[in-house]
Amino acid sequence: MAPSFDSGPGDDGKGPIKKKPIQFSNLALGAALTVFEVSTLGQPFEVTKTHMAANRGDGFLTAARKTYARGGLLGFYQGLIPWAWIEASTKGAILLFTAAELEYYARATLGLSKGMAGIVAGMGGGIAQAYTTMGFCTFMKTVEVTRHKSPDQSVSTWKIAGDIFKREGIKGINKGVNAVAVRQMTNWGSRIGIARIVESFMLNARGEDQKGKPLSPYQRITASVLSGALSCWNQPIEVIRVEMQSQIKAVDRPEKLTIKTAARYIYGKNGFRGFYRGVTPRIGLGVWQTVCIVFGGDTIRAWMAERQKKEVA
Repeated sequence: MAPSFDSGPGDDGKGPIKKKPIQFSNLALGAALTVFEVSTLGQPFEVTKTHMAANRGDGFLTAARKTYARGGLLGFYQGLIPWAWIEASTKGAILLFTAAELEYYARATLGLSKGMAGIVAGMGGGIAQAYTTMGFCTFMKTVEVTRHKSPDQSVSTWKIAGDIFKREGIKGINKGVNAVAVRQMTNWGSRIGIARIVESFMLNARGEDQKGKPLSPYQRITASVLSGALSCWNQPIEVIRVEMQSQIKAVDRPEKLTIKTAARYIYGKNGFRGFYRGVTPRIGLGVWQTVCIVFGGDTIRAWMAERQKKEVA
């Protein structure tokens, strides 16, 4: 969810820019909606996307069949508990707080446009997400999707994480975190920046009778869906991130991967198309996230506001 600002003075250049205060209720609502999103269609999209990025010879249907073979319907929810829940319950608050502060100062202090400020805010928020909770959570989710699993031997995900930590320390449990940071930086920089540009275009394209009125929920959803889909241009860094965190073994695979060596390995094995494996489920994930967070959040906040009005009356 992109941080938002009062659409009063400042947006038209005629007064000071106002920063909308971040309320605890909004952070809690964002966490609840994100947990709902990942617990429904979000994690199946994530698992399929990760499988395709790690097994770049598999198409969407093949990835779905192999995932089902690993664990039935529950196979599509590998890594959900606890890693996806930890990530979902924290990343929204981290993004919202960091991006709101950065966007305000980018506009008020640096004098950047709304679109440019949104890009700066998204990049900063994405980096903050990666180096707090998303690094190790993303790593462990990828481990769960790509590690070998024996039907007659169940190993706890906590034991897997503990073994990695004992063997490789904090670096091991955060393997690929720099790629996560680049992905989040470009992802949210693009998503928030493009959303701001699309919103501005919609406002400017209105008739005189609609001037000054806020965008409708459906217009905001449209802007967010467009920005979410267009921000998937950075799929190559997502495939690199998965390769760095993958537990799949190959004879010619370098032992210690960096962003550069992982990119060289992927290109050598699969060519340019290999960098875009898994982009289809990733677009689906972005749309589902938008529907849950933007539309769901606006609907619930409107319902809560209406309820408060009735209680006051």
